[in-house]
Amino acid sequence: MTTTTIAATPWYKDRWPWLLMLGPATVLAGGAFVTTLAIRHPDALVVGDYYKQGKAINQDLRRDRAASAMGLALQARYDAAAGRLTGRIASHGKPFTAPFRLRLAHPTLPGKDVTLLAVPDADGRVDLALPGLEATHWQVVAEGSLNDWRLAGSWDWKKQGALIISAD
Repeated sequence: MTTTTIAATPWYKDRWPWLLMLGPATVLAGGAFVTTLAIRHPDALVVGDYYKQGKAINQDLRRDRAASAMGLALQARYDAAAGRLTGRIASHGKPFTAPFRLRLAHPTLPGKDVTLLAVPDADGRVDLALPGLEATHWQVVAEGSLNDWRLAGSWDWKKQGALIISAD
């Protein structure tokens, strides 16, 4: 009887263990990458006083009704090359000359929100500096300086062109 001996090679010299370890190693590397992204770019938090803001909705509805009673309408265009937002605000078709705030809320990044003070001229026209406005879906709120009325809508200046908000 003859015995043949096969020299055993160490496991790490064979390719199969390495191929089997490739899957779990890829998962670990991907998990580390996603964890790094989550730590460096946290989501915007939910407002802490959400109950108080929920109660404030009724005040917003009163301001919407006030804008409707005043017959307010705002039309504006954004010129990206000049970095200007120009438009007109009217009450029942006549120029509205009272100062108002114009807020543009970014859909995901609160740090990119913009608030402007608009002072219309005698014809109700406004011309505001707004350099580098990102082409995204903005939530727009125009409100009286005394918070007595409010016009709200959404706007994507790249797709829609003109911003048109009217109180119905």
